[in-house]
Amino acid sequence: MFVVAMFGTFPGYWFTVAFIEKLGRFRIQLMEFFFMSVFMFIIGIKYKELATKENRCVFSGLYGLTFFFANFGPNSTTFVLLAELFLTRVRSTCHAISAACGKAGVIMSVFGKSTL
Repeated sequence: MFVVAMFGTFPGYWFTVAFIEKLGRFRIQLMEFFFMSVFMFIIGIKYKELATKENRCVFSGLYGLTFFFANFGPNSTTFVLLAELFLTRVRSTCHAISAACGKAGVIMSVFGKSTL
């Protein structure tokens, strides 16, 4: 799994560096969320067939592509946007507040969902 993650994650960051100015941040995020959804949908629907020993390379390839598109999009552009948005003197504080708000939103959605 380390090899799958390495060959999916590392090139994803370099593709972001190469294409972030050409494609734009929003388009990259939108495109990559779509591709991540497609690959996870395929893995979810065909899990029993892909989890066999004969198809482990296909499963690893799909999983690696999910890593690639996660790092070519949301993982990279999230940090780039915050670095560009906030002034240098308050950047770390605002980045921390943004991260905390994101985590608080996840906590509220999980607890809100569990009470319904």
